[in-house]
Amino acid sequence: MEPMFTPALHRQRHQFVIDFVKRKKPKKVLDLGCCECVLLKQLKFHREIELLVGLDIDGAQIKKKMHGLAPISTDYLQPSYDQLRIELYQGSVTEKDARLRGFDLVTSIELIEHLTLADVELFSEVVFGYLTPEAVIVSTPNSDFNPFLPGLVGFRHIDHKFEWTRAEFKSWAMKVCLQYGYEVELTGVGQAPPGQRERVGFCSQIGVFHRLGGKEHYNMFDEDAEDVFSYTLLYSIIYPSLHDNNILRRVLMCEVVYWAEKLKRRWIAEETGERDDTDDLCQAEGEGGECFRASERHVDTEETQTAACGAEMKTLVDQEEEDGELFWRHGKPDSDKWHRCVSVPLAVLWCCCPKVSVLSGSVSNLRLLLMDEPGVKLSQDGSAMLLDHQEQDLDDDDEEEHRADLEDSPYAEARQCPPSAEPEEDWEANV
Repeated sequence: MEPMFTPALHRQRHQFVIDFVKRKKPKKVLDLGCCECVLLKQLKFHREIELLVGLDIDGAQIKKKMHGLAPISTDYLQPSYDQLRIELYQGSVTEKDARLRGFDLVTSIELIEHLTLADVELFSEVVFGYLTPEAVIVSTPNSDFNPFLPGLVGFRHIDHKFEWTRAEFKSWAMKVCLQYGYEVELTGVGQAPPGQRERVGFCSQIGVFHRLGGKEHYNMFDEDAEDVFSYTLLYSIIYPSLHDNNILRRVLMCEVVYWAEKLKRRWIAEETGERDDTDDLCQAEGEGGECFRASERHVDTEETQTAACGAEMKTLVDQEEEDGELFWRHGKPDSDKWHRCVSVPLAVLWCCCPKVSVLSGSVSNLRLLLMDEPGVKLSQDGSAMLLDHQEQDLDDDDEEEHRADLEDSPYAEARQCPPSAEPEEDWEANV
């Protein structure tokens, strides 16, 4: 059978939720009847969400699919400032659990038609009367549309207990609003054939409920409700975030070492007259050829900055002439030992790398952080980072490897799980 809807109907329902999330930017989202976690896997990329929770009565199905919600390698190697925790529970939507109260958004996508009418009453009480989310999205089949579905006899799915007409769905939605203090907008996805849209509506009808009074009236109908914990937590994961000081420090150190090596290579290339690709790198980072001269514009913001960073970049090495070679004297020589090092001023490093400046906040903070790093050498006055002149330079092929220092951490165990297939309904598998 040729697909009746493009995109497929289940994708349109999920996209409806995603569009709502983009507009309203909820921080706490709960998906009731999460099943194979398909919607959750899409929502986890919308990092305005801080808490993403799924609930389903089928614990075995959750356990089969939950690992697809785990962070992937890039989440550990390039953590963002956004915080995200994902939790999956086994339980019934007809039972209460205090851990899921007060969410910004609750979704119920093609769920209530699997309940008996008695359980629908319990569902309404639990979701709207006890959990009291700020917004609820409920979708369910529209039986007015069924005559247009080729080959359909009876309900759309073998497990459906009922399928409401538009009038029946509206009646239930208005009752919920009056009883629990919500307002509703009725809409849907899956357009009817031309000329029939007013008569039959959408294939999947959707109610978008908003709590009256918004967040100020949270739990106004159930303030003294007893805390009940009836669900079983099956899965919980916290995504790496720069709010974690250990992760922030590790990412900062990776950026500092990476950029210091790049600046060292540029200086060596200029001294030897060889072409270097650091200018190209700067342009790729958005700094262009100004990345070195930019230090002069920022140095005045620090009380103890080294003066004239732009000029300092041209003389990265504090020099002494000895047999025609350039040397850096590291401390007071207790013998004839001299160490060839390139000195990269922290002010230049801070100005040339936007990520270093954002993560550290100031050159002073950067200096303090580097002083505590055993693998970093600083000049005696702490104004510059010292790099071994003979250390092997980075080339473009080594860039990703150098940035992947985080793999030495426990986070290296994170593995990307293959995406699972979208769930298919009996009838909708063909539309």
